[in-house]
Amino acid sequence: MMKAITITQPGGPEVLQLTEKPEPAYTDNEVLVKVMAAGINRPDVAQRKGNYPPPAGAPKDIPGLEIAGVITAVGANVKRWKPGDKVCALVIGGGYAEYCNVPEGQCLPVPDNLSFAEAASLPETFFTVWSNVFDRAYLQPGESLLVHGGSSGIGVAAIQMATALGSIVYVTAGSPEKCKFCEDLGAVKAINYNKENFSEAINSLTNGKGVDVILDMIGGGYTPLNVKSLANEGRLVLINSMKGKTAEVDLSEVMRKRISITGSMLRSRDVEFKSAIAQNLEKHIWPLLASGKIKPVIYKTFPAAAASKAHVLMESSAHMGKIVLSFE
Repeated sequence: MMKAITITQPGGPEVLQLTEKPEPAYTDNEVLVKVMAAGINRPDVAQRKGNYPPPAGAPKDIPGLEIAGVITAVGANVKRWKPGDKVCALVIGGGYAEYCNVPEGQCLPVPDNLSFAEAASLPETFFTVWSNVFDRAYLQPGESLLVHGGSSGIGVAAIQMATALGSIVYVTAGSPEKCKFCEDLGAVKAINYNKENFSEAINSLTNGKGVDVILDMIGGGYTPLNVKSLANEGRLVLINSMKGKTAEVDLSEVMRKRISITGSMLRSRDVEFKSAIAQNLEKHIWPLLASGKIKPVIYKTFPAAAASKAHVLMESSAHMGKIVLSFE
């Protein structure tokens, strides 16, 4: 048996309870990880509320999409990892627990200069940003990127990754403190969306050209403003729709600018797809983590038993950076 944070019923943060569950089984292509820390993400909140059913094969009542810890056992077909290896990993669910099974290819080594809590803050956001900004929107060095929600976990990852790889980053954020936080991380300019129209600001900042790529988790009424903010051949990538799933867009502007509108959901993708992202991260981003050019940004770490308090903080949007649970 193991300790796990379970969703006792759909509802508010109080439905997260520390319980005992059987340790998960692992297949021939998986490893079993003793979890030392787990990252908190907005999909966890949606799952807790009953709005985001886990995909097939994921635990129905244990949330958590990213972990860091020590491998305790490996499947018969596992070639790279061995018991005792320190890894962080993107998981399909079940991360809020003392043990979690993970496909071999979705694990990455914990850089020597990072703690387990820091490593656990990386996978979900770094996989998401790489897949959408670099693979799907093919952001290039010298191009510009606008990230909505710059002080979120996704924002922190996108600012640092894109800047480190030679792109110009603009963000939106909701307060002067959050704007300064984003600029300190490397954003050229943070736009306070409570005081400015971000589309007008972007067009002013770019001398009317617009940005090459927009990473948007807001949706709804942001969509027509995103179209106005894009340059010719611009790419809009949607990864959430926090402010609405529908939008009215001027299609003539999409055609005139030759804009591409796309989006994706990572959790339901197969192991091969996620493993390919892991390989790209290890090649292009992990050396930058090891050198300190890119750094994990943790706002607060909670003991696992206080998962409900961590969710209250996540829903408040007061945090800047990642929220982590510790099982140490």
